[in-house]
Amino acid sequence: MPNLKEVRIRIASVISTQQITSAMKMVSAAKLRRAQDAIILMRPFEAKLKEILDNLIDSAGSSAGVYAENRLPEKVIIAVITSNRGLCGGFNANVIKGVNQLIREKYPEQMAKGNVSFACVGKKGSDYFKKANAKIFSSRNEIWDKLTYDNAAEFASEILKLYAEGKVDRVEVVYNRFKNAATQILTVDQLLPFNIESSKNKSKKESIKGIKPDYIFEPDQEQIIQDLIPYALKVRFFRSLLDSYAAEHGARMTAMHKATDNASELIKSLKLSYNKARQAAITKEILEIVAGAEAINN
Repeated sequence: MPNLKEVRIRIASVISTQQITSAMKMVSAAKLRRAQDAIILMRPFEAKLKEILDNLIDSAGSSAGVYAENRLPEKVIIAVITSNRGLCGGFNANVIKGVNQLIREKYPEQMAKGNVSFACVGKKGSDYFKKANAKIFSSRNEIWDKLTYDNAAEFASEILKLYAEGKVDRVEVVYNRFKNAATQILTVDQLLPFNIESSKNKSKKESIKGIKPDYIFEPDQEQIIQDLIPYALKVRFFRSLLDSYAAEHGARMTAMHKATDNASELIKSLKLSYNKARQAAITKEILEIVAGAEAINN
């Protein structure tokens, strides 16, 4: 059984750790609220923008341009979205596992030829792939210091330019999608080529009468489509970052909550051990006194 001093030191250490994890939980909870509000507001905007673009392309009956060219995936870029900091459970590990699984299932030949590059957002992902001697296209850890659309769009523009020039054939984004504070969904999203869906949101009245709206466009539909597609792709990438940011703080808050609870249980166990050791020491001293008194009387 450990002595009393060792148990006291350990209790003090666990209490200090509990205070840290409790503070980190409160900080993550405050950040999560702001991040959650941002992603909740972004999702309808991104969905409506996609719907408008699909309707435009469907009504124009034209091609979506270079960003919709479905080429053989000889050269691939995988955008890996992780965090800069740890202490968030399996948040980063799940993304890295998802990337490795994606490579095994879809791009083993390209990986063997060295045609798979990684665009990393977050220190944890970039550190992992650097240690694995993988081909890093770009690493933007500073995006998390100030997460804005402009910063995300700048990074996405580099990837879009490579695709438009034919230097990249496929772009995948792997990240954790935010569901709630306790749940993050690992998501693999094909950013390029751009997928076009026919309009499915026409009203029943239009469907029955077969009426197709006749809008006046300024400038022409082709120009609007060519301008909207890059913007929609940048918004989509920004939404992935917002999702990951909210998911990170949700995962960290949950992890710190569990750590705080575990520390409470450990403190109870240590205090019980301390009381047992203290009682054993008192009992031993009493026995020694009694034994000494008996020896004197005899």
